[in-house]
Amino acid sequence: MKISSNYAIAIMFICSIFFSHLSFAQEQFTISGYIKDAATGETLIGATVYIEETGNGAVSNVYGFYSISLPPGEYSVSYRFVGYNNESKEINLTENVKIDVELGESDETLEEIVITGEAEDENVSSLEMSVNKLDIKTIQKIPSLLGEADLIRSIQLLPGVSTVGEGASGFNVRGGGVGQNLVLLDEAPVYNSSHLLGFFSVFNPDAVKDVKLIKGGIPAQYGGRLSSILDVRMKEGNYKRLSASGGIGTIFSRLTLEGPIVKDKGSFVIAGRRSYADVLAKPFISSTSFSDAKLYFYDLTMKGNYTIDDKNRIFLSGYLGRDVFKFDGEQGFSWGNTTTTLRWNHLFNDRLFSNVTLFYSNYDYELKFGEDDDVFEWNSKIINYSVKPEFTYYINTKNELTFGGQMILFDFEPAETSAISAGEYTEIALDNKYALESAVYLANQQTINSKLSLQYGIRLSMFNYMGPGSAYEYNNPEPGTRKSVVSSEEYDRWESIKRYINPEARFNLKYQLNKESSIKASYNRMVQYIHLVSNTTASNPLDVWTPSTNNIKPQKADQVALGYFRNFKENAYEASVEVYYKKIYDIVDYIDGADLLINRYLEGDLLAGEGRAFGAEFYLKKTTGKFNGWISYTLSRSERQVEGINRGAWYPNRFDQLHNLSVVAFYDFSKRVTLSANFAYNSGTPATFPNSKLIVQGYVVPHSNNYARNNVRIPDYHRLDFSLTLNAKEKPNRKNDSYWVFSLYNVYNRKNPFSIYFNQTDDRINPQTQAFKVAIFGSVIPAVSYNFKF
Repeated sequence: MKISSNYAIAIMFICSIFFSHLSFAQEQFTISGYIKDAATGETLIGATVYIEETGNGAVSNVYGFYSISLPPGEYSVSYRFVGYNNESKEINLTENVKIDVELGESDETLEEIVITGEAEDENVSSLEMSVNKLDIKTIQKIPSLLGEADLIRSIQLLPGVSTVGEGASGFNVRGGGVGQNLVLLDEAPVYNSSHLLGFFSVFNPDAVKDVKLIKGGIPAQYGGRLSSILDVRMKEGNYKRLSASGGIGTIFSRLTLEGPIVKDKGSFVIAGRRSYADVLAKPFISSTSFSDAKLYFYDLTMKGNYTIDDKNRIFLSGYLGRDVFKFDGEQGFSWGNTTTTLRWNHLFNDRLFSNVTLFYSNYDYELKFGEDDDVFEWNSKIINYSVKPEFTYYINTKNELTFGGQMILFDFEPAETSAISAGEYTEIALDNKYALESAVYLANQQTINSKLSLQYGIRLSMFNYMGPGSAYEYNNPEPGTRKSVVSSEEYDRWESIKRYINPEARFNLKYQLNKESSIKASYNRMVQYIHLVSNTTASNPLDVWTPSTNNIKPQKADQVALGYFRNFKENAYEASVEVYYKKIYDIVDYIDGADLLINRYLEGDLLAGEGRAFGAEFYLKKTTGKFNGWISYTLSRSERQVEGINRGAWYPNRFDQLHNLSVVAFYDFSKRVTLSANFAYNSGTPATFPNSKLIVQGYVVPHSNNYARNNVRIPDYHRLDFSLTLNAKEKPNRKNDSYWVFSLYNVYNRKNPFSIYFNQTDDRINPQTQAFKVAIFGSVIPAVSYNFKF
């Protein structure tokens, strides 16, 4: 589908908004307000407001706000949120009314839906598809490494989500790279979501309120990445009373404090974590050369909010985290994220809701090795400043209009290095790169009738690569070889070097077959203007981020998806199957032997090509009773075609996996004891192996005589984990709560290969090449953690 036709179709759809509005021109009044947790005052995301007389309803937004317009009359309004008691109100609607509702948690803990907090038939009735949600209670139950609940590892058990192996940073979605996922923490982007090289994520589960992964049918308000949106929302804090929670584990401990600033008007939450592998190891290495080694991470998550009046509310949140790997007092590397988000919610009236977000994001990494007169240091960072106004206009019960925009200022610092060699000091600094990304969007969610619903919109994105700095022009050599600079031009601050403008159409459709089943379809065009350049098996903290330039075009992707959704036995079982096809244009790859680090002429080592990913995702989930959980299976392919690589033939991505199976199960023996288990199986990921060798003066030189890329696969990955959660005994009037988690990771000692490398034997007459398998974990890993709340 051509861009121009996408744009025309989206505009035609948007015009229908105004015609639909005319058809509801009769006098109407509005019921609006916030839906909250009665115990803490936290707003509830995705709570349902259902009108019995009309069979229609509304869903609370990410700030807990809802609005629904109806003709004058008497109505029975029901407020629902899974895991909470329903509340109903009889309303004689003769004027606009504001109704804030607080829902109490259900006492039927063994019957609650533990997978997600939303309407029982949300997967069938909602317009969303290719969307997965996990609540924190579920994440905390899933068996995990060293007994610590982790958000990123949990979403890897969902359909369409994978990783290239243990110790790999980030995650892959529907055949996309790690850098093609937009990871948001309270609207601010997080460029590296991993601690300890991928073993844990930067998200403290004690401070997380809502987790939403969008793999397709991406709404128009999101942009900037090709594969997915991981939208993580932080808790607001307890509005009612001061409370504390935390845990003491094998690898790190954590503590969270939350409470009211002004009761029922403002609240705060502060959550911190610190690992202590270096502290525990200190007695054993005090007399060795590693006595000054440092190996730890920490993070601090904070948020505060205040309700100014009925129409205005402000939020301020921030994150500070860092990983430190020091082999001694000086040598090693570190990386970290810093984000700050300021938001202002404003109600213009009962139908028009706005949110204005300002954020700052800084991801930096540094490397240092050597000592005395032979030292090398390297620092790099990427900084974002952004403003994002968003508006929602509740036209009527059948139309919800969203519109807004965003501007992001990028500051890339590719490398700032210094070196001392034989007493001589040398400093090398690559020029910073600057860019401004902006976008406007308009979309509508429309209910045509009781069976057919649509969501359609258009996003117009613009990217301006600008000075100060040098812009290079390269020659056009044989494909697959390094390009050379033929000329350069200097640009002043704010002077435009290259502009890109792209319309991005978005479309979702749901057709309700009956109460238990529906068919959904979606299409989205996504454009990504910044690129993560990596030639390693797995993404690592030292990979390079670079903007689109006069030589690097933005990546674009078209994705279509079709799904069938069905519930059984009064929503006790949920099932779905989705098929998708994604085509990617101007995807960035690199020549063999590319120099990606501290390279002023990096663009000369990069290539552009096409990509494609397609597959089928199967999902079955049991949501109620003592025994519940889910089974997820993905059958997929992800490939690339780049002139100059693999002789121009299609080749698999390094994160291509044909089969991906996850089984997650929970069994509640009682209110105190829960047994959890998960099993994961993934096909082996591709790798590039030489198919021949040259022997030069007794040394083996690996060689590939057909220039193949990713020509073999490492062995398949599979793993079984168990955990047992033991809650403290219930006591009358007890205000504190605690529980123990006992876990076994990699129960049957599987030595899953992360990579394979080759080495030469010592025989100089007839040297042989040996293959060695690297496994991050090769044995069962037991752990215990203690968690508390009071």
